[in-house]
Amino acid sequence: MSTTHAITAAASGTFTIGGDLTVNRLGYGAMRITGPGIWGPPADRASALATLRRTIELGVNLIDTADSYGPGTSEELIAEALYPYPAGLVIATKGGWERPGPNQWTHNASPKHLTEALEGSLKRLRLDRIDIHQLHAPDNAVSFEASVEALAKLREQGKIRHVALSNVTREHIERARRIVPIVSVQNRYSFADRESDFIVDYCEQNGIAFLPWAPLGQAKKAHDAIEKVAKSLKATPLQVALAWLLKRSKVILPIPGTSSIAHLEENIAAAGLELPQSAYDELSAVSHPPASLRG
Repeated sequence: MSTTHAITAAASGTFTIGGDLTVNRLGYGAMRITGPGIWGPPADRASALATLRRTIELGVNLIDTADSYGPGTSEELIAEALYPYPAGLVIATKGGWERPGPNQWTHNASPKHLTEALEGSLKRLRLDRIDIHQLHAPDNAVSFEASVEALAKLREQGKIRHVALSNVTREHIERARRIVPIVSVQNRYSFADRESDFIVDYCEQNGIAFLPWAPLGQAKKAHDAIEKVAKSLKATPLQVALAWLLKRSKVILPIPGTSSIAHLEENIAAAGLELPQSAYDELSAVSHPPASLRG
C-alpha cells in the first residue's frame, strides 16, 4: 500500500465525542515523543516538534497525551509545536500516575493529586479548559468514586469539558457514569489482545468512544498472522492492525504513536486501507493473554 501524502486521517471517517467534539477517527498518541523510558526530553527535539506539526497536516485532530509522559514533557512539546491550536483540535490528557524515574510508574489518583495534575496540564498545554481529561488508572489505595468525583468537580468548575477513563473494567465505567458522564474509555486492545472486547461492545451501545492502545499483537502467532495479511495487501503490519481496529467498531478511535514523520505517514495511510472481510475474520481469530494494563 502506498503511503502517499494524499491519504489523511479524514479517510478514517469521523466520530463525535461527548456530543460536541467531532474528530477524525484515526488520532495520534503522544507518549513516544519523550525520552527513553518515557522520561525526559526526546533525543531530537526538533524531530519531535516536526512530527507533531505533521500530524495536523495529515488531518489528525485528536491527540492523546498524559501529564506522566515525561513527566510533563509530552504536553510541553504539544504546546510548543501547535499553540495557538488549530480550530477543531481535541487534546485528551490524563492524570493519576506519578513517575519516580524512567520506566517507573506509581499510582496516585487521590483527589489532591488529580487536581494538581489537572492544573499542571492546563499550564503546560496553555489552556483554560481540557477537552477530555482521563483518569489514567484506578488506584487501589484510593476510593474509585473519590477519584471520579474529583474530576467531576473540576468539570463543574469549567476546567474540564469532558471526563473519561483509562485502564478500567466495565464495572468501573458503570460506577463512574453514576457520578458524571463518561465520554471515552482507553484500554489496551488489538486484534490479538481482546480482553476488552465486551467493553468495546458496551461503549458502542452507549455512544462512548473507545481509544485502544498497543494496537499490535506481540505473540508469535499474532505476528505471523498479521505479516501474512500485510503481505497480501501490500501494507505494513501496523497499517493492517489499525485497519482492523477501524473496522471492528465505529466507536473505536485508534491513537498510534511515533516520534518519526515517516512512521506517522505510514500510520495515517492506514485510514485508506480497506480490510477485506476474510482478512478481518482471520485476524479476529488470533488472540493471546493480555499483558498488564498501562497506557
